[in-house]
Amino acid sequence: MAVLRSPPIYLSDHIFHPPHTIDMQFQAQVFAPCALLNRSCFRHGFRSNTLEFSREPVGKMFNKNGIFGGKISDFIFQSLLVDSRGNLCQLRKKDRLAVIAAIEEGNLGVDTLRKRKVVEHICLLKAKKDLSEEQEQVMLDYLYTTQYQMRGIVAISLGRISDQNPEQYSHAIFMRFQTKEDLTKFYQNPFYVGVLKEHVMPYCHGVINLDYESEVEDDILPIFRKGEEFNYGVELILLVAFMSSSLGELAEDALTSLTKLTLEFPSLIVQATKGPSLDISNTKYTHGVVIRFRSSEAFNMFINSSDYNNMWKSKFQPIIQKALCINFSVDPVGSELM
Repeated sequence: MAVLRSPPIYLSDHIFHPPHTIDMQFQAQVFAPCALLNRSCFRHGFRSNTLEFSREPVGKMFNKNGIFGGKISDFIFQSLLVDSRGNLCQLRKKDRLAVIAAIEEGNLGVDTLRKRKVVEHICLLKAKKDLSEEQEQVMLDYLYTTQYQMRGIVAISLGRISDQNPEQYSHAIFMRFQTKEDLTKFYQNPFYVGVLKEHVMPYCHGVINLDYESEVEDDILPIFRKGEEFNYGVELILLVAFMSSSLGELAEDALTSLTKLTLEFPSLIVQATKGPSLDISNTKYTHGVVIRFRSSEAFNMFINSSDYNNMWKSKFQPIIQKALCINFSVDPVGSELM
């Protein structure tokens, strides 16, 4: 990372003049939410429970003129830590094991980041049993390269579903659009209709779509799902049918609990979105959730965690009719334009 000189950062009554030898990542992360390692980290690897947002100024490390008084190594390791991913971590006096998750990983708090609305499209397919590997690859390639043939698609991932599911869906496609109007045009686009007719439905005997509006961080990489952390991983798609009596406050509370939990695992999760179906006539499922995990190990750690299972049993199970949870591995596909 290039070393840059930046202007002073005002922290309460202190002025932080970043040293030349501290990179921009350190300069930006002057506040961060603290998190405690609990005992389960020794059994399942690193895990953190995010605590309240700490606004104690880093400026206490500097003299009255706002200049850091010590070596850079002291600056980093006496009051701050850097984890294996290069995230700046601060140590509280009362929490000697406290660590700070990265701002860039989205756990700074929902209310502190600018958000942008996006529209998520989920499509699940039931492939015929005699589908060959070549036919499967052609089908996925055509679906993947639709993003280059029409406007409005800002992100896409797709693949073969990893595990068996009660409804026997075999493949999943996720697409992101900027607006609802873009989604409407997508469904009507002659190119997409032709792809379905010629390269998808001849190999499939069932399909389900669910679309919902959600929010992501208002930055180019989270919106377009670009960057190294989006190149690989595991995509989890969760479709939920809430009971009609629970639609509204109870359903929103359950989904909010899930969102809060995903924010506590920034080392496992890249991004998560959720929302109610835009098609009110869709009686099969009422809500959708998409979570991108950093790896299969991260996916298994989260799904098997007591935090997730306890949340599901207490918040979702009492108020849902059914749920469909599938996942697929994310790998680059569609190397050429069809």
